[in-house]
Amino acid sequence: MTVDFGRTAEDYATHRAGFPEALFERLAAAGIGLPGQRILDLGTGTGSLARGFARRGARVTGLDPSAELTAQARALDAAAGVEIDYRIGRAEETGLPAAGFEVVAAGQCWHWFDRPVAAREARRLLVPGGRLLITHFDWLPLADNVVAATEALIERHNPDWGYGGGKGVYPDWFDDAALAGFRDIESFTFDLAVPYGQEAWRGRIRASAGVGGSLSEEAVAAFDRALGDLLAERFPEDPLSVPHRVFALTAWAPGP
Repeated sequence: MTVDFGRTAEDYATHRAGFPEALFERLAAAGIGLPGQRILDLGTGTGSLARGFARRGARVTGLDPSAELTAQARALDAAAGVEIDYRIGRAEETGLPAAGFEVVAAGQCWHWFDRPVAAREARRLLVPGGRLLITHFDWLPLADNVVAATEALIERHNPDWGYGGGKGVYPDWFDDAALAGFRDIESFTFDLAVPYGQEAWRGRIRASAGVGGSLSEEAVAAFDRALGDLLAERFPEDPLSVPHRVFALTAWAPGP
């Protein structure tokens, strides 16, 4: 499946819930996202993670291959009153100088990378004692809930999708960090419910890889109509309460 989030940049910026404040609080307590800290956000997209750090006074650079998504990020930054230095590029070969950052972060994107290569590049970019952060904020498909029903609908409209049934925990990523030479690898998770209005949930799903990121305009429109019918029939409450899980992995970069 070929995915281009630039095709759904407007829905992505409007409807995808950003990382929750509780994540930034937990990270700050661990020394990540502090005022003045130099942070590189890989796969920044519309800047959700980057903006959260910038609000807290960090000096943030956002890197993404999509000019469409970074354009949306700049508009969101202007509304939030923050400034982030956006670059177009890929996580595996950033083109940025070595040892230029105290934190290298990746939010909701590590699975899209060539992970071993990205992990080695992250270590190159970090100062000795710098921190790697990999974090996700995932919906949870529980028995018969709106997420499970929505995922089943995505699979019917896009059999190539293959990302349903997630648990929001990523054990393989510990190996990615360890094999790249990172040490003191830790993680935490916590769950929370996110309210989505009916239209917002439809927009959120249009902005997903299996729908707007990969289907034709006509197929996206057909899916959206089917999702609207599904919600009206089985999940008419407004707003919906959508369970999510935060996952965060942190690791330390030793010196040469």
